[in-house]
Amino acid sequence: MPVLLMGIGALGQRRAESGWELGEELKKMALSGIAAQVYSVRELAQADFAGTMKAVKECGYQGVELAGLYGLKPEEIRDCLKEQGLTAVSAHVPLEEFLRDMEGTADAYRTIGCSYIGIPWMGTERHYGGEGFEEACSLLEKISACCRERGMTLLYHNHSFEFEKTQRGTCLLDELYGALDADVLQTELDVCWVEAAGASAVEYLRRYANRCPVVHMKDFRRENGEVRLVALGQGQVDVSAVAQTAALCGASWLVVEQDDHPYGTPMENMRESIGRLREVL
Repeated sequence: MPVLLMGIGALGQRRAESGWELGEELKKMALSGIAAQVYSVRELAQADFAGTMKAVKECGYQGVELAGLYGLKPEEIRDCLKEQGLTAVSAHVPLEEFLRDMEGTADAYRTIGCSYIGIPWMGTERHYGGEGFEEACSLLEKISACCRERGMTLLYHNHSFEFEKTQRGTCLLDELYGALDADVLQTELDVCWVEAAGASAVEYLRRYANRCPVVHMKDFRRENGEVRLVALGQGQVDVSAVAQTAALCGASWLVVEQDDHPYGTPMENMRESIGRLREVL
């Protein structure tokens, strides 16, 4: 069942007052659900995938985003998720896996039932200004076509370095999305890394409205100049504004990710994060 948003009218009023007009179609959008990025609990998943998926479901998550297969066959992962009532929303798949076997890799995640494939990162040499940028764009076009043939949509997941300025004053992330059509590459904005780079997650969601089907929800705070990841609501990301803006801008899934856990255990933090999201949606 879709996660219906509360307070959308008030949010829309605030956006209108600030000069950002929302189309009627965006006001009617509803999220499909909230998913957990399995990388957040990777050590638990590696030791006991089925038990970890059961715990994720008990936290209240409706789906997962994979980051590897944890030594299992695609059919085993598919069946495990089905048994727990979890949707296989997406998977992070490095470019190198597609370079080794593009069709086989795509087939594996189609077997699992993923709707989205996210490229988790690309080195700076493959971004605008790097010697491999044109080759990377060509490769992404091929991967996207391969995914589309199987009913999957290709995404790119950002970190903070993609907000470095180019010689012409743009940033690497915008250059990437500008070089490829939206039907080739959609966004998977990671709101933590957008904010850590000094940009606004809300503004970036607006910029890529209707091109942001999956959004990474992640929080952080700075300690001695270092980014420390924390459960949602415990850091400096405005979780309410970001989550509601994501939904209004066409997001289907919010994916909770916490790469490491300097405070609390992985499952405690994942439970805390979904609790915070449910408070604001």
